[in-house]
Amino acid sequence: MELLSSTKSFGGWLKRYKHESLSVKGDMTFAIYLPPQAENQSVPVLYWLSGLTCTDENFTQKAGAFRKAAELGLAIVCPDTSPRGTDYPGEHDSYDFGSAAGFYLNATVAPYSNTYHMYDYVVQELPHLVEANFPVTDKRSISGHSMGGHGALICALKNPGHYQSVSAFAPIVNPTDCPWGEKAFTGYLGEDKSTWQEWDASLLIANAKERLPLLVDQGEADNFLVEQLKPEALEAACEAVGHPLTLRRQPGYDHSYFFIASFIDEHLEHHAKALEL
Repeated sequence: MELLSSTKSFGGWLKRYKHESLSVKGDMTFAIYLPPQAENQSVPVLYWLSGLTCTDENFTQKAGAFRKAAELGLAIVCPDTSPRGTDYPGEHDSYDFGSAAGFYLNATVAPYSNTYHMYDYVVQELPHLVEANFPVTDKRSISGHSMGGHGALICALKNPGHYQSVSAFAPIVNPTDCPWGEKAFTGYLGEDKSTWQEWDASLLIANAKERLPLLVDQGEADNFLVEQLKPEALEAACEAVGHPLTLRRQPGYDHSYFFIASFIDEHLEHHAKALEL
Protein backbone atom coordinates (compact mmCIF):
# COMPACT_ATOMS: atom_id res chain seq x y z
CA MET A 1 0.00 0.00 0.00
CA GLU A 2 1.10 3.56 -0.70
CA LEU A 3 0.09 6.22 1.82
CA LEU A 4 -1.34 9.21 -0.07
CA SER A 5 -2.24 11.47 2.86
CA SER A 6 -2.66 11.51 6.63
CA THR A 7 -4.82 14.03 8.49
CA LYS A 8 -5.58 14.22 12.20
CA SER A 9 -9.25 14.62 13.11
CA PHE A 10 -10.91 14.46 16.56
CA GLY A 11 -7.89 12.72 18.02
CA GLY A 12 -7.81 10.05 15.34
CA TRP A 13 -6.32 9.84 11.87
CA LEU A 14 -7.85 9.91 8.40
CA LYS A 15 -5.51 8.15 6.01
CA ARG A 16 -5.79 7.58 2.25
CA TYR A 17 -4.04 4.70 0.53
CA LYS A 18 -3.50 3.39 -2.96
CA HIS A 19 -2.98 -0.30 -3.57
CA GLU A 20 -3.00 -2.83 -6.37
CA SER A 21 -6.29 -4.72 -6.43
CA LEU A 22 -6.59 -8.26 -7.71
CA SER A 23 -10.39 -7.95 -7.92
CA VAL A 24 -10.38 -5.04 -10.37
CA LYS A 25 -6.94 -5.69 -11.86
CA GLY A 26 -5.62 -2.21 -11.19
CA ASP A 27 -4.88 0.42 -8.57
CA MET A 28 -7.62 1.34 -6.10
CA THR A 29 -7.80 4.13 -3.55
CA PHE A 30 -9.53 3.95 -0.19
CA ALA A 31 -9.71 6.05 2.95
CA ILE A 32 -9.72 4.83 6.54
CA TYR A 33 -10.53 6.80 9.66
CA LEU A 34 -8.86 5.33 12.74
CA PRO A 35 -10.32 6.70 15.99
CA PRO A 36 -8.00 7.56 18.89
CA GLN A 37 -8.82 4.23 20.60
CA ALA A 38 -7.01 2.43 17.74
CA GLU A 39 -3.69 3.55 19.19
CA ASN A 40 -4.18 1.15 22.11
CA GLN A 41 -6.58 -1.55 20.91
CA SER A 42 -8.22 -3.04 17.84
CA VAL A 43 -11.54 -1.46 16.86
CA PRO A 44 -14.45 -2.61 14.67
CA VAL A 45 -15.03 -1.19 11.20
CA LEU A 46 -17.92 0.45 9.39
CA TYR A 47 -17.64 0.22 5.61
CA TRP A 48 -19.21 3.19 3.82
CA LEU A 49 -20.22 2.89 0.16
CA SER A 50 -20.76 6.15 -1.72
CA GLY A 51 -23.11 6.97 -4.57
CA LEU A 52 -23.02 7.89 -8.24
CA THR A 53 -20.22 10.31 -9.29
CA CYS A 54 -18.47 9.93 -5.93
CA THR A 55 -15.01 8.86 -4.77
CA ASP A 56 -13.81 7.97 -1.28
CA GLU A 57 -13.50 11.68 -0.50
CA ASN A 58 -17.18 12.71 -0.60
CA PHE A 59 -18.03 11.04 2.69
CA THR A 60 -14.82 11.95 4.45
CA GLN A 61 -15.17 15.65 3.60
CA LYS A 62 -18.95 16.16 3.85
CA ALA A 63 -20.60 13.66 6.21
CA GLY A 64 -19.26 15.03 9.49
CA ALA A 65 -18.91 11.53 10.90
CA PHE A 66 -15.56 11.61 12.65
CA ARG A 67 -16.54 13.31 15.91
CA LYS A 68 -19.05 10.54 16.68
CA ALA A 69 -16.73 7.81 15.33
CA ALA A 70 -13.98 9.06 17.66
CA GLU A 71 -16.38 9.07 20.59
CA LEU A 72 -17.56 5.53 19.85
CA GLY A 73 -14.19 4.02 18.92
CA LEU A 74 -15.30 3.04 15.43
CA ALA A 75 -13.10 2.89 12.34
CA ILE A 76 -14.66 3.90 9.01
CA VAL A 77 -13.42 2.62 5.65
CA CYS A 78 -14.46 4.37 2.43
CA PRO A 79 -13.63 2.64 -0.88
CA ASP A 80 -13.90 4.25 -4.28
CA THR A 81 -17.07 3.66 -6.31
CA SER A 82 -15.61 1.99 -9.41
CA PRO A 83 -12.32 0.83 -10.92
CA ARG A 84 -10.12 3.58 -12.35
CA GLY A 85 -7.56 3.74 -15.11
CA THR A 86 -9.55 1.98 -17.80
CA ASP A 87 -10.88 3.64 -20.93
CA TYR A 88 -13.62 1.40 -22.30
CA PRO A 89 -15.86 2.74 -25.08
CA GLY A 90 -18.51 4.95 -23.47
CA GLU A 91 -17.15 4.41 -19.95
CA HIS A 92 -16.81 8.12 -19.21
CA ASP A 93 -19.80 9.41 -21.20
CA SER A 94 -22.45 9.59 -18.46
CA TYR A 95 -22.66 10.03 -14.70
CA ASP A 96 -24.80 6.94 -14.08
CA PHE A 97 -22.76 4.25 -15.83
CA GLY A 98 -19.06 3.43 -16.00
CA SER A 99 -16.78 5.85 -14.18
CA ALA A 100 -17.82 6.27 -10.53
CA ALA A 101 -20.88 4.08 -11.13
CA GLY A 102 -19.73 0.52 -10.47
CA PHE A 103 -22.96 -0.43 -8.64
CA TYR A 104 -21.08 -2.79 -6.32
CA LEU A 105 -21.69 -5.85 -8.49
CA ASN A 106 -19.52 -8.23 -10.50
CA ALA A 107 -19.92 -7.40 -14.19
CA THR A 108 -20.38 -10.29 -16.60
CA VAL A 109 -20.46 -8.39 -19.92
CA ALA A 110 -17.23 -7.52 -21.72
CA PRO A 111 -15.25 -5.32 -21.44
CA TYR A 112 -16.54 -4.46 -17.95
CA SER A 113 -16.29 -8.08 -16.87
CA ASN A 114 -12.50 -7.67 -16.97
CA THR A 115 -12.31 -5.17 -14.13
CA TYR A 116 -15.71 -4.13 -12.74
CA HIS A 117 -15.80 -6.54 -9.79
CA MET A 118 -16.64 -4.04 -7.07
CA TYR A 119 -18.69 -6.60 -5.15
CA ASP A 120 -15.71 -8.89 -4.70
CA TYR A 121 -13.54 -5.91 -3.85
CA VAL A 122 -15.86 -4.55 -1.15
CA VAL A 123 -16.94 -7.85 0.42
CA GLN A 124 -13.70 -9.83 0.31
CA GLU A 125 -10.53 -8.07 -0.83
CA LEU A 126 -10.77 -4.76 1.00
CA PRO A 127 -11.76 -6.21 4.41
CA HIS A 128 -8.93 -8.73 4.14
CA LEU A 129 -6.48 -5.92 3.36
CA VAL A 130 -7.77 -3.68 6.15
CA GLU A 131 -7.82 -6.41 8.78
CA ALA A 132 -4.28 -7.49 7.88
CA ASN A 133 -2.76 -4.02 8.01
CA PHE A 134 -4.60 -1.91 10.60
CA PRO A 135 -5.53 -2.23 14.28
CA VAL A 136 -9.09 -3.41 13.61
CA THR A 137 -11.13 -6.46 14.55
CA ASP A 138 -13.05 -8.75 12.22
CA LYS A 139 -16.35 -7.23 13.37
CA ARG A 140 -17.80 -5.28 10.44
CA SER A 141 -20.84 -3.19 9.62
CA ILE A 142 -21.83 -1.57 6.34
CA SER A 143 -23.70 1.52 5.21
CA GLY A 144 -24.01 3.72 2.16
CA HIS A 145 -25.88 6.36 0.18
CA SER A 146 -27.97 6.01 -2.99
CA MET A 147 -26.03 3.60 -5.25
CA GLY A 148 -23.93 2.91 -2.16
CA GLY A 149 -27.06 2.25 -0.13
CA HIS A 150 -27.96 -0.36 -2.74
CA GLY A 151 -24.46 -1.76 -2.33
CA ALA A 152 -24.69 -1.91 1.45
CA LEU A 153 -28.03 -3.70 1.37
CA ILE A 154 -27.01 -6.35 -1.16
CA CYS A 155 -23.65 -6.98 0.51
CA ALA A 156 -25.40 -7.63 3.82
CA LEU A 157 -28.25 -9.68 2.36
CA LYS A 158 -25.95 -11.88 0.26
CA ASN A 159 -23.46 -12.56 3.07
CA PRO A 160 -25.16 -13.75 6.26
CA GLY A 161 -22.88 -13.43 9.27
CA HIS A 162 -20.37 -11.21 7.46
CA TYR A 163 -21.71 -7.93 8.89
CA GLN A 164 -23.04 -7.12 12.34
CA SER A 165 -25.38 -4.40 11.06
CA VAL A 166 -26.47 -2.52 7.94
CA SER A 167 -28.00 0.85 7.18
CA ALA A 168 -28.59 3.10 4.18
CA PHE A 169 -29.42 6.64 3.17
CA ALA A 170 -31.78 7.01 0.17
CA PRO A 171 -30.80 3.62 -1.27
CA ILE A 172 -31.67 2.35 -4.74
CA VAL A 173 -33.68 -0.56 -3.33
CA ASN A 174 -35.22 -1.95 -6.51
CA PRO A 175 -32.65 -1.43 -9.30
CA THR A 176 -34.27 -3.98 -11.61
CA ASP A 177 -37.22 -1.57 -11.88
CA CYS A 178 -35.74 1.93 -12.11
CA PRO A 179 -33.88 3.81 -14.85
CA TRP A 180 -30.53 3.93 -13.04
CA GLY A 181 -30.55 0.23 -12.34
CA GLU A 182 -31.88 -0.83 -15.73
CA LYS A 183 -29.16 1.11 -17.51
CA ALA A 184 -26.36 -0.17 -15.28
CA PHE A 185 -27.53 -3.76 -15.15
CA THR A 186 -27.94 -3.95 -18.92
CA GLY A 187 -24.41 -2.65 -19.42
CA TYR A 188 -22.78 -4.76 -16.71
CA LEU A 189 -24.93 -7.92 -16.68
CA GLY A 190 -26.56 -8.11 -20.11
CA GLU A 191 -30.11 -8.30 -21.43
CA ASP A 192 -31.17 -11.41 -19.50
CA LYS A 193 -33.08 -9.86 -16.60
CA SER A 194 -33.12 -13.11 -14.66
CA THR A 195 -29.44 -12.50 -13.92
CA TRP A 196 -30.26 -9.11 -12.42
CA GLN A 197 -32.27 -10.45 -9.51
CA GLU A 198 -29.30 -11.40 -7.33
CA TRP A 199 -28.29 -7.72 -7.20
CA ASP A 200 -31.68 -6.29 -6.16
CA ALA A 201 -32.25 -5.81 -2.42
CA SER A 202 -36.03 -5.87 -2.69
CA LEU A 203 -35.87 -9.24 -4.45
CA LEU A 204 -33.22 -10.70 -2.14
CA ILE A 205 -35.30 -10.09 0.99
CA ALA A 206 -37.67 -13.03 0.39
CA ASN A 207 -34.95 -15.68 0.60
CA ALA A 208 -32.48 -13.94 2.90
CA LYS A 209 -30.84 -16.46 5.23
CA GLU A 210 -30.32 -13.83 7.93
CA ARG A 211 -32.91 -11.34 9.15
CA LEU A 212 -30.45 -8.56 9.89
CA PRO A 213 -32.44 -5.43 10.84
CA LEU A 214 -32.35 -2.72 8.17
CA LEU A 215 -32.16 0.98 9.06
CA VAL A 216 -33.06 3.24 6.13
CA ASP A 217 -33.43 7.03 6.07
CA GLN A 218 -35.15 8.60 3.07
CA GLY A 219 -35.67 12.30 2.47
CA GLU A 220 -39.17 13.18 1.34
CA ALA A 221 -37.90 16.11 -0.74
CA ASP A 222 -35.46 13.88 -2.64
CA ASN A 223 -35.69 14.62 -6.38
CA PHE A 224 -35.03 10.94 -7.14
CA LEU A 225 -37.56 9.51 -4.71
CA VAL A 226 -40.38 8.52 -7.05
CA GLU A 227 -38.55 7.47 -10.21
CA GLN A 228 -35.32 5.95 -8.90
CA LEU A 229 -35.42 5.08 -5.19
CA LYS A 230 -38.90 3.59 -4.56
CA PRO A 231 -38.56 2.77 -0.84
CA GLU A 232 -42.06 1.32 -0.89
CA ALA A 233 -40.67 -1.69 -2.81
CA LEU A 234 -38.31 -2.54 0.04
CA GLU A 235 -41.05 -1.87 2.58
CA ALA A 236 -43.43 -4.27 0.84
CA ALA A 237 -40.78 -6.96 0.50
CA CYS A 238 -39.91 -6.75 4.19
CA GLU A 239 -43.55 -6.80 5.27
CA ALA A 240 -44.22 -9.90 3.16
CA VAL A 241 -41.70 -12.04 5.05
CA GLY A 242 -41.38 -10.21 8.36
CA HIS A 243 -37.89 -8.87 7.72
CA PRO A 244 -37.10 -6.17 10.31
CA LEU A 245 -37.01 -2.74 8.68
CA THR A 246 -36.92 0.74 10.17
CA LEU A 247 -37.74 3.08 7.29
CA ARG A 248 -37.66 6.70 8.38
CA ARG A 249 -39.14 9.18 5.93
CA GLN A 250 -37.60 12.55 6.72
CA PRO A 251 -39.73 15.58 5.70
CA GLY A 252 -37.93 18.33 3.79
CA TYR A 253 -34.64 16.50 3.25
CA ASP A 254 -33.15 16.02 -0.21
CA HIS A 255 -30.53 13.65 -1.67
CA SER A 256 -27.47 15.64 -0.63
CA TYR A 257 -24.79 15.23 2.01
CA PHE A 258 -26.63 17.81 4.10
CA PHE A 259 -29.19 15.04 4.58
CA ILE A 260 -26.53 12.47 5.43
CA ALA A 261 -24.77 14.80 7.87
CA SER A 262 -28.07 15.42 9.66
CA PHE A 263 -28.56 11.77 10.59
CA ILE A 264 -25.11 10.17 10.39
CA ASP A 265 -24.65 10.16 14.17
CA GLU A 266 -27.80 8.09 14.62
CA HIS A 267 -26.57 5.59 12.04
CA LEU A 268 -23.19 5.33 13.73
CA GLU A 269 -24.92 4.69 17.05
CA HIS A 270 -27.04 1.99 15.37
CA HIS A 271 -23.88 0.25 14.20
CA ALA A 272 -22.05 0.78 17.48
CA LYS A 273 -24.82 -0.99 19.35
CA ALA A 274 -24.62 -4.01 17.04
CA LEU A 275 -20.83 -3.98 17.31
CA GLU A 276 -21.11 -3.90 21.10
CA LEU A 277 -19.20 -0.65 21.56
